[in-house]
Amino acid sequence: MRKLVLAVVALTIALTGCRGGSDPTPSDLSPEERLAEAERNLDAADFISFTLKATSLPDGLEGLLSAKGTGTHAPAFTGEVQVQSNVDLTAPLIAVGGTVYAKLPFVGWSVLDPAEFGAPDPADLLARAGGISSLLAATTDLREGDSERTGEQVLTAIDGTLPGTAMQSVFPSAGSEDFTVNYTLTDDNNLSGVQVTGPFYPDAADVTYRIDLDVDADSVDIQAPI
Repeated sequence: MRKLVLAVVALTIALTGCRGGSDPTPSDLSPEERLAEAERNLDAADFISFTLKATSLPDGLEGLLSAKGTGTHAPAFTGEVQVQSNVDLTAPLIAVGGTVYAKLPFVGWSVLDPAEFGAPDPADLLARAGGISSLLAATTDLREGDSERTGEQVLTAIDGTLPGTAMQSVFPSAGSEDFTVNYTLTDDNNLSGVQVTGPFYPDAADVTYRIDLDVDADSVDIQAPI
């Protein structure tokens, strides 16, 4: 009887080992394969929350300081933005149907052209074509960096180079020179963060933007306010 029990245990361990080796782990995948899966996961997400922030902007430059909120691939976005201009402005913002609306002091909801502030339409950041996910496939010179545990997640860095032409589709004021990029991926190859440095604005020093994402965000109702 004891021999039978040991045989069953040994067989169970062997079968478990075989099943465990059937699916590739992140370490089995190349950086290109991991980014390709991250792109698919991002494109498949229903609602995505993100926080975008510049480390700093050159004095006197009109540009985007930060944006945070939730969006979809419609593309659509609802949240808050902060821009640096003659008078720094922080305002609730909704972008849907190709139109951007900002709730301005003393005025209320008004149509806003983000290009006037050198900023992109935040909804376009989540578009499947020309949004953040399109940057993943355009990145070259990929190098996988270190992994570190953050809570229950193990995050891995992947560094690379982005052509300026690819960045221009996401950030229209960007220059044509290369950008350096750092992606942060979870073990499930979900995109957790992006940090990009380069010529985001003409005739200005390089700027660094950091974007933190959650591809499993709660649903929100995004409607034009006026």
